[in-house]
Amino acid sequence: MSIERTGVSVGLGEVSPRGSRQQWRRSSVAPFEDGFAVGTADGTVRALEADGSERWRESGEEMAVALAGSATGLAVGTRGDRGRIRLLGDSGEEQWSYDTADDLCGPAKDTLFWYPYVVDVIAGEARLYAAARRYERDGDERVWRSAVYAFESDGGVRWRYETDASPIALSLGDDRLAVANNRCGGDHDRGLVVLDAATGTPVADWDPGTEGERRVGDVSLSGGAIAAASHGDYRGYLLGAESAEKRWAADLGVEREIGDETLYAYPNHAHLAADATVFVTGNTFPAEGREAEGRHPNEHTITAISREDGDRLWSAPVGGFVGEVAASGGRVAVPYAQHFRDRDPEAHALRVFDAAEGPVREIESGGIVTAAALSGDRVAFVEEPVEYHDEGDVRGEYRLHVESM
Repeated sequence: MSIERTGVSVGLGEVSPRGSRQQWRRSSVAPFEDGFAVGTADGTVRALEADGSERWRESGEEMAVALAGSATGLAVGTRGDRGRIRLLGDSGEEQWSYDTADDLCGPAKDTLFWYPYVVDVIAGEARLYAAARRYERDGDERVWRSAVYAFESDGGVRWRYETDASPIALSLGDDRLAVANNRCGGDHDRGLVVLDAATGTPVADWDPGTEGERRVGDVSLSGGAIAAASHGDYRGYLLGAESAEKRWAADLGVEREIGDETLYAYPNHAHLAADATVFVTGNTFPAEGREAEGRHPNEHTITAISREDGDRLWSAPVGGFVGEVAASGGRVAVPYAQHFRDRDPEAHALRVFDAAEGPVREIESGGIVTAAALSGDRVAFVEEPVEYHDEGDVRGEYRLHVESM
């Protein structure tokens, strides 16, 4: 049962409504000092206290799609002509910036999907890490260029790791940086690469070994283990951090015969907690074509697996398509929108789960929920408006909500 909001809400300005199908990321939120920071579609970044009052705001030229608080400020990753990585200080002033387009080149076409895109930023104790990619299409061939960076506190590049794969997520732990590549269509054919965090040297890799360019949808590295969500065979894996050897695999969205169709669902998200490994699956797709009449039984499902032996602990529906998850300690926050085939605007909400025990709370939303962050006993999430293609009504608003759990 949905629980109405009881915390604070902060308007984020004007933004074009989302459409019937999910669009690409254009907002972000992260814990910052004693409150939260939020990045918006017009590039503005705002630092907020826990009560929603504004500490500072800084304008920007490109969508602020990735945020990470660090010891020296707030790291911002953007999507736009330059694909910029910025470090903002305690008062929002820019300390330094780096244009990934200098390495990846600018967009070959003035289209959002072709823009340089900083997909993830992570703050370590001494350095900032970021992954960026750029896409273009040459006839029937998809072409990716990407780079993973380690930045010193003054913005100097400690190391750079470049490939022709498409990175989707980073995870830092045990002096190692894990890189998940969701597409490998060129010379680089390993879905997961583990780098030495100090030098950028590859120390391990893993791949589902399946045909096609789809490989790994998310990665989480913690406590000597790596969780990988496989886009190749629709399973969740636990690997050893030293050599990425397989410890166990869990069937999540693997192909099922439903009526006359063969259906599957991608595991899109992974999180390693102390005792449980959590995976979240996405939309149903047919093995043939793009439209499916049936639904995979595990689509839009969060599943917790024992780290020790791979046994299933619990599973629960998440309510719709999930663009990202946020995790802190044993809690996982899941923002979601309606099913992109079975439209249900009443489904828009954020759900919070305990990794070991299951559902904790559900918070309803008028618009779709696209980003979330956890900090202590609070959760913050971004609501965006939506307007369906065959209706004239706009549901929801562009705003940030902060709730106690």
